Amino acid sequence: MASMLDAVVVGAGPNGLTAAVELARRGLSVAVFEAADTIGGGARTEELTLPGFRHDPCSAVHPLGVGSPAFRDMPLHRHGLEWLHPELPLAHPFPDGTAAVLARSVGETASSLGSRDAGAYRRLVAPFLGRWDTLSQDVLRTQWLGLPRDPVTWARFGLLAGPPAALLNRRFRNAKARGMLAGLAAHAVAPLTGIATGGIALTFALAAHEVGWPVPRGGSQAISDALGSWLRELGGAVHTGFEVKRLDDLPPARAYVFDTSPTALARISGLGDAYRRYRYGASVFKIDYALTGPVPWTAPAARRAGTVHLGPTSGDIDAALRAAVEGRDPSVPFLITAQPSLIDPTRAPEGRHTFWVYGHVPNGWTGDATEVIERQIERFAPGFRDLVLARATAGPPQVAARNANYVGGDFACGAFQGLTAVLRPKLTRVPYTTAHPAVFLCSAATPPGPGVHGMSGHHAARAVWRRLRARP
Repeated sequence: MASMLDAVVVGAGPNGLTAAVELARRGLSVAVFEAADTIGGGARTEELTLPGFRHDPCSAVHPLGVGSPAFRDMPLHRHGLEWLHPELPLAHPFPDGTAAVLARSVGETASSLGSRDAGAYRRLVAPFLGRWDTLSQDVLRTQWLGLPRDPVTWARFGLLAGPPAALLNRRFRNAKARGMLAGLAAHAVAPLTGIATGGIALTFALAAHEVGWPVPRGGSQAISDALGSWLRELGGAVHTGFEVKRLDDLPPARAYVFDTSPTALARISGLGDAYRRYRYGASVFKIDYALTGPVPWTAPAARRAGTVHLGPTSGDIDAALRAAVEGRDPSVPFLITAQPSLIDPTRAPEGRHTFWVYGHVPNGWTGDATEVIERQIERFAPGFRDLVLARATAGPPQVAARNANYVGGDFACGAFQGLTAVLRPKLTRVPYTTAHPAVFLCSAATPPGPGVHGMSGHHAARAVWRRLRARP
């Protein structure tokens, strides 16, 4: 009879793999079970359109990946992970052909916002520059577990991060700065009046200045493959094509760690209605393009940026987010786009390009947003449609089918609204533990939430380690 494992991880997304690595490096026996045929979860790369065009079905640009305290402590470069930085992390173009930019340089960023707001932007970010190593550890965690490493900086950040982005935007007078900050806050997939949306905007801005907004060479799959490679080197096992429907499907273990939605964990582990009140958020309509050339942006800055936000004013962005959250069809969507082939030639055949874009839509929406999305792109890049060789579209049903964690197409694994923004998955002191003493949750439904940073897995692994040490 096989000996009992120390830990079994269900789900090989970035958090599941990180949790497995953190436990294996402590000398525990670990096995990962993944329903899909490949590891990666939200960090995968596939040929979705034409041969030779490598697309990221979910996440593509990784400021919180390159800046992750968990990843920083791992030799992922030795396992093939190479970060590529675009000339500009972000461009936010306007219909007149100009653009606000989020550059590695604070000065270049401030000057793009206009003279009336340049000083306000410098004052906003100045207290936090040069402090990313400690600030990222203090922010990307459960705030009430342990003292912050840099209490003064953390407190200053909290005063700005807790309120809505709409309040943060009152520091600025012109549309450019307000539009760019609103676009950063929109990564929370919540109206700009939502609590803690200001913190999302500030975190992404600081990440650009401190660590950049890079893409992994070869695609997001490179992050997952590096984690999987190191896990195997540490003695861990990875099993793909293995769908887990109940705990009895898994080998005996002292701990079971779920990189799944909370409702899936409850169903599989027999916890019934433990997460019946957990709320899932809006979804996206995503399109991956194979193009004959680079996107013909009117704004020159957008041609140098890895990420481009389309939705010029904060009012436009808030309206698009509200429509998605309130269940209305998209009319003029806010778009988050990425053009990784500008800096990574492995993504497309020579001279060709890939392009990644999504707009927000209601959870479970079954419509087709291709037309409204391409109309918005054409506004800022006339002639874009002429470059399209092929497109692969995915609305909420397809997003959910690709990844069971994305309930109704919610790739954030939970709504970023109200108390759910900070109390994920429910009010509890240690959000990684459950009512079952051997069952733990490590997905993006736990703090610090969505993003390919592995920090939910990192913190969950620490909770598992403490429990196993206390119970030999």
